[in-house]
Amino acid sequence: MFESPTIAEFLAGSNLASTLPGTLLMAWTLLLVIVDLFADEDRQHWTPILACVGLGISFVANIGVYSLAEGQQVALYGMFIADEFTGFLNFVILIATLIAILMSWDYLKRAGIHRGEYYILALLSSAGAMFMIGANDLIIVFVALELLSIPLYILAAFRSIKNDGSDLALKSEESGMKYFILGAFSSAFLVFGAALVYGATGTTNIPQIFEIAGSVAGATSTATFYLLVGTALLIVGLGFKVAVVPFHMWTPDVYEGAPTPVTAFMSVTAKIGGFAALLRVLITGLSVLVLADGDAVVWQATATIIAILTLVLGNFVAISQRNLKRMLAYSSIAHAGYIMVAVAAAGSAHVIDAATQGALVYMLTYMFTNLGAFAVVMTIEREDGSGGNIDDISGLAQSRPLLAMAMAIFMLSLTGVPLTAGFIGKFMIFSAALQAGLFGLAVIGVLTSVVSAFYYIRVVVNMYLRDSDGELQPPLDTQYVRWAVYIALAGTLVFGIFYPLATNLVSMVSIA
Repeated sequence: MFESPTIAEFLAGSNLASTLPGTLLMAWTLLLVIVDLFADEDRQHWTPILACVGLGISFVANIGVYSLAEGQQVALYGMFIADEFTGFLNFVILIATLIAILMSWDYLKRAGIHRGEYYILALLSSAGAMFMIGANDLIIVFVALELLSIPLYILAAFRSIKNDGSDLALKSEESGMKYFILGAFSSAFLVFGAALVYGATGTTNIPQIFEIAGSVAGATSTATFYLLVGTALLIVGLGFKVAVVPFHMWTPDVYEGAPTPVTAFMSVTAKIGGFAALLRVLITGLSVLVLADGDAVVWQATATIIAILTLVLGNFVAISQRNLKRMLAYSSIAHAGYIMVAVAAAGSAHVIDAATQGALVYMLTYMFTNLGAFAVVMTIEREDGSGGNIDDISGLAQSRPLLAMAMAIFMLSLTGVPLTAGFIGKFMIFSAALQAGLFGLAVIGVLTSVVSAFYYIRVVVNMYLRDSDGELQPPLDTQYVRWAVYIALAGTLVFGIFYPLATNLVSMVSIA
């Protein structure tokens, strides 16, 4: 006869202390809902301030949980895992959310859409990403994915709450709707893939899938078929979130139509959460599906093809873009391809740790660089959404030299120039690819980096070597935007010049 556990037994089995960074952020978000409900217009500034406080609390909790941890801590009855991988990416998500809130503060006021719900949705999405990072079960992957995604659907359409019939509001509404519809399809693929994996292995727990999948794959052709198709559908579902080819079609339109701080936030948060789950599922759960020769897993070839297609399409299509947000959208697709290089390299057993560490460093450096680039783009946009083309950044070095210098460094980092954070990220993933014997993939990665220099350096040329054709938009150069740019710039330079800082942070990370 079933006996329900006592409260003490439930708490001991769930080990909620290991989930504190994410649970505290969610609890703080619920508190913000109440605060914002009773805040009048004169006190609306308290919502973003308290949102930053909540991020700080979660940051401290993350330090406490992972500095006191001895190895891996399993929580929620094995469905969540707290380890160095989770702790590192939690820090990246929290810093990214802080920068995004600083970017949003005055932008929302200028656009006339300042609402407390914006910050509440941003924190909820961040909490979803944090649970996705620590997911140790396919059920948690799905639930956390929805917690990450649903607020982003709303934030993408946030400009439409002004309801003034402008093209900007209509584009934002279209952006949110397109993201929602395609996101629903991707979630369906993820659930169907999880169901097939469960049908083949009898479990949704990722470590247990690893233990069972090897014997199942060699037992019956039906079980093997379910397992392989389920793996493919999981890659499709998560591939949409990280915007790799051919699941990238939503990215340019959604990035262009969403408010710029939202675009910056989703370009980092969704990518980190999606790649974290992808690495967990493929390495921790499905790395046992090796080929007949035993040198690599069955999904390595698929990951390699996806990486090549993403690198080529993202970089070459970005060349033709004149709108900065669309250019950065295709750039974001290309950078997903670079992280996918690390995923492909992880398909070789002896390179798993190096590939994982390379992916983590790349996500850290990309977070600082990409958020900084979007912060600069945001400052030159006009209230009607115009002013975001490459020609509109011409002459920026004369009118706002510090902003132009920061943008130049961000562009060089995205290219992968030495002494910037982007260089160390690319160096680590290409090294992992070479160690895995993926020489062709590494060469394509280097060549596409050279191609990317064309459209990144074009921005620098416009800022420094061309004069502005018209009057620049009065700068959105408030203290909060400056802080966002300075934090992003500091991260880009510090981790580029003092690169051992980044490598030391991930030196002990392993999820195999």
